[in-house]
This record gives sequence, C-alpha cells and structure tokens, in this order.
Amino acid sequence: MIDLKKAKNDDPLKRMVEKESGIDELSPMDPPEAYDLPTSDAIPYEEMHPVLQKFIDEHEKLKAELDVFEKSLIAFKANGWKADAEIDKNFSKFFSFMDDQLVKHQLKEEKLLFPLLQQRLLEKKEHSNGGFPKSAIDMLEDDHLKISQHLTLMFNFNALAVRLPDVASRAVTFDVATEQGFALIELLKLHIFREENIIFPKANQYISRNEFEKMMSQFESYQQY
Repeated sequence: MIDLKKAKNDDPLKRMVEKESGIDELSPMDPPEAYDLPTSDAIPYEEMHPVLQKFIDEHEKLKAELDVFEKSLIAFKANGWKADAEIDKNFSKFFSFMDDQLVKHQLKEEKLLFPLLQQRLLEKKEHSNGGFPKSAIDMLEDDHLKISQHLTLMFNFNALAVRLPDVASRAVTFDVATEQGFALIELLKLHIFREENIIFPKANQYISRNEFEKMMSQFESYQQY
C-alpha cells in the first residue's frame, strides 16, 4: 500500500508543475488529513470548465465504487477469504465498472486532455530536466499503466486462488490478491487527488475556452468504446 507520508519528500509531480513558482505548495504525496484541499491553486468546481467538471463527475462515481469495493475487501479478509453473496456482487460490479467506465474515462483523458496540456506544460517549462523532459502528464499516464497492472494482478490471483485445492496456498494467494486491491485503491485515490488539485487547475489556466469546446464536441463520442 502506498505510504503517502513517507513519500512526501520526493514528490516529482509537485516539482514538475510548481517548478517556476518558488512557492512551497501542498504535495499530493503529503495531503493533510482527510485529503483537505490545498489553498493555493485549487479552483472551485463551479469555476472549472464543463469538460473538467465532467472528469470530476466521473471521479465521484469512481470514488463511490472504490468505497464499496474497499469495504468488501476488508470483509473478505476478515471472513477468512469466504465471500458471501453481497461480497461476490460487489466484486463483480467493481470489476465491470473498471473494465467499462474507468477504461473510457482514462481514454478520454489520454486522447482529449493530456496531449494539449502536456504541450502547454512543456512550453511553460514545467517539466523535468534532461534530454527527454517529462511533465506531470507523463506521471499520470504512468499511473494509468500501474492501475491496469494492479487490476490485472488482483483479478488473476483471485482466479488462481479459487482453483487451488490446498487451503493454506489458497489463503496466501487470496492475501496477495487483496493486497493488490488495496494498492489499487490507494493509487486511484492519489491519482484523483493529483488531477483535481494540481492538474485540472493547470488545464483550466493554460487551455483556452475554444480548445475546451473542441474537446467537449468529442467527449461523448468516446462512450462508444
């Protein structure tokens, strides 16, 4: 599971997007208790462009699914890896949501929002140094890959566990799968925090209304995927 407090001293996302400000900003790797909003760059939902509001609305649906899934994981572990009908239903619903809604959400970010914002961050020199400069967008795309990896490992370990005849081996495998689930939950929470409190405000600042309107015209077309 990601240790947010331990990672606070080396938060590359914070360094990239705040490189030129000279101000100590709140790091998404060191959020205050209960993920209180930062006071510097955060923008109220009502002041975000409707495209960004759509992404935030989708985040709210994801957070609701994560809450139910996390409670089910805890119950599954507490029950000695025995799933009742409610746990089975919640697991199935979560995997379906991730396979459908989350995939579409990430696709819209990667195809509509990220390319233009990546360009603007590089233009504003808000990137790492070196021969191949990287911005916060590179890190968010890496998050997407890690999310997929955690999800795949969790699903595969669960599928393997139910086929193991040995009780001890089955328990160990379920435990590994569950830890992947908790890691997935923490990564998604951190990813959402970064986007809503650092990346989306940057997008609201650097992307023009006309550019957002072009995104809006394409937004719903990605629902077919």
